[in-house]
Amino acid sequence: MGDKTMTAEEAVSRLESGMTLGIGGWGSRRKPMALVRALLRSDVRDLTVVSYGGPEVGMLAAAGRLRKLVTAFVTLDSIPLEPHYRAARERGAFELAEIDEAMFMWGLRAAANRLPFLPVRAGLGSDVMRINPGLRTVTSPYEDGETFVAMPALRLDAALVHVNRADRLGNGQYLGPDPYFDDLFCAAAESAYLSCERVVDTEELAKTGGPQSLLVKRHRVTGVVEAPGGAHFTSCAPDHDRDEAFQKLYATTPWPEFSARFLAGDEAAYRAAVAAWREEGA
Repeated sequence: MGDKTMTAEEAVSRLESGMTLGIGGWGSRRKPMALVRALLRSDVRDLTVVSYGGPEVGMLAAAGRLRKLVTAFVTLDSIPLEPHYRAARERGAFELAEIDEAMFMWGLRAAANRLPFLPVRAGLGSDVMRINPGLRTVTSPYEDGETFVAMPALRLDAALVHVNRADRLGNGQYLGPDPYFDDLFCAAAESAYLSCERVVDTEELAKTGGPQSLLVKRHRVTGVVEAPGGAHFTSCAPDHDRDEAFQKLYATTPWPEFSARFLAGDEAAYRAAVAAWREEGA
């Protein structure tokens, strides 16, 4: 168990076009945006993305990197529908598999346990089955004989997640109100890249929060990226809230203009561009 720290660029260099990529977080909360920005600066494309979607989906869709999206929703939370995602979807830029939130979770659990599927009641009696004709049902072999949706495993080639703290070995800690299933994304993936607000000594993880806060275990993690503010403009409580003003700018700016101004350089250039924008509005 050695030092797994690397840069965002080094993590992204291990990804390949055509992969199935899981992205943690939830809506516009604790998204691994520094890793997503590094991904947008790369040549990786033709991705199948599995996500409780937020701005990372909108950015990848607008940039033409998606082949398929598997999701339960795509939202900016305070802005209900992600506008860049909507625009790309309306022009038919990628394939969409939209499923129930619980089905999504059980698909991750099936993959984490290396099972082909898991039975779930969610989806029965809804249009989920109609719009996803590849889904199948399964009958309980016991006396109840109940019918369930056989939710297939959401197997991932790689996962990107962001947490509050991590050590160099790959143990990841969340300090906010919700784990957002990031542990399942890592467990469902062949490789997982964990960005964090701060890399600390392992001993400090035990001092900062209880055992339940140690969300991601080191044996699930391939690389650790220290990225202060790496979830921006999404929230990463308690380290920082969502940057609502910047999120509104993102949502109302044409993609070519936004990407040229804020995504043309490295992460330092991104932070400088955001700071310059704030100065303009001061």
